[in-house]
Amino acid sequence: MSKQIIVGGVAVGGGAPVTIQSMCNTRTEDAQSTIRQIRALEDAGCEIIRVTVPNMDAARALSQIKENIRIPLVADIHFDYRLAVEAAARGADAIRINPGNIGGEENVRAVVDACRARRLPIRIGVNGGSLEKELLAKYGRVTPEALVESALGHIRLLEKYDFADICVSVKSSDVPLNVRAYRLLREAVDYPLHLGVTEAGTPSMGLVKSAVGIGALLCDGIGDTIRVSLTADPVEEVYAAKRILQACGVRKAGVNLVSCPTCGRTSYNMIPLVEELERRLAGCDKHITVAVMGCVVNGPGEASAADIGVAGGKGEGLIFRRGEILRKVPEEKLLDALMDEIEKL
Repeated sequence: MSKQIIVGGVAVGGGAPVTIQSMCNTRTEDAQSTIRQIRALEDAGCEIIRVTVPNMDAARALSQIKENIRIPLVADIHFDYRLAVEAAARGADAIRINPGNIGGEENVRAVVDACRARRLPIRIGVNGGSLEKELLAKYGRVTPEALVESALGHIRLLEKYDFADICVSVKSSDVPLNVRAYRLLREAVDYPLHLGVTEAGTPSMGLVKSAVGIGALLCDGIGDTIRVSLTADPVEEVYAAKRILQACGVRKAGVNLVSCPTCGRTSYNMIPLVEELERRLAGCDKHITVAVMGCVVNGPGEASAADIGVAGGKGEGLIFRRGEILRKVPEEKLLDALMDEIEKL
């Protein structure tokens, strides 16, 4: 089991539930826009939010942002250690840095001192795209070993100043490499790990990469907090993270939607119904299984473990609950009838 850190009152690691993170794509100095986006992310189920702090105006805006949100706020810092010090003073709940790109050891120590004074954790973020030149020269390319060696070097630097309130990530856009790096890192340290596949891409491809890269680790019991990186509205990252946690059996809250792949027996317009049902259930936090089956021949039996479901026929469908048929409904009313039954559960 990993050590535990506390990020703005939220436990990460040490057996605590795996938390969902995202990152704003607003300009942080535009506090109102950032607050609006964070509130939307809160409503979607985000539990920790990160914002970029590229300049002093952005750092100063953290005070206003922090006062108007409910979830912990992480400041993402690159190159200028003074931004990390200011972010800590302005109410950030954690600081994310790459200790290798903010100058000499004296700069790292200044960040450590600022975080220690306010009991803020530091996430060491190692990324395949910004690996140190000497490690690239040593290994010839980005490798799992190179990522882990970079992370261990940064950890030793923080530990040198007696700082151990640490979370670590070693992200790459290469999924197999990413998985191997995290497995190596878990063998080397017991600090909590922040999982993610960096630059995963669009919602379609990015979700696949993230599900494989993050899911493989979660199924092995590795990982304490996750961020799904998508080229999309950050709210989509949160929904994707929830689905990954659920698929891995790590989190039970939320709807488990199952549906058959359709075949020649399917005689109703099933695919649009499932897509609309998924949209309507996106914010539902009931721990239930909902099934949409393509035919009345095998549907109720195949989905007998579902809490509620529908099996369609020609122009009509059956609503069933835990394998028991409740009633027959015209096709055009199937979705609404199913939603009514879900509300009753």
